[in-house]
Amino acid sequence: MRLLLDTHVLVWWAEDDLRPEAEAAIVDETNELIVSAATIWEAKIKEASGKLRIPVDLVSAARERGVSELSITWPHAVKAAGLPPHHGDPFDRMLIAQALAEGLTLVTRDAVFERYDVPLLRA
Repeated sequence: MRLLLDTHVLVWWAEDDLRPEAEAAIVDETNELIVSAATIWEAKIKEASGKLRIPVDLVSAARERGVSELSITWPHAVKAAGLPPHHGDPFDRMLIAQALAEGLTLVTRDAVFERYDVPLLRA
């Protein structure tokens, strides 16, 4: 499976604080782990504003664990803009668009993602 990690999932994984089901999927070496540039962007914005405390360098932690980087492309932006307005968070909308465009399973604990027709793994 190709797994796209939501921001909070990446933070919890870097801190070794995941639910057992999500951790099992993430450590399964047959799965490819992917982090969007949008995830790093969101995490750094929240960290700078004091809304999120991240005790580790997420980029370094992801690289050390062999995570693939997913850039934001024009087709991703078009897909995100065309999504139903179930959710207003632009970072989450980008992750949904990327998962749909790239055939990825989105790993998240955010229930709002269930409103979209996107493959999910609950974290």
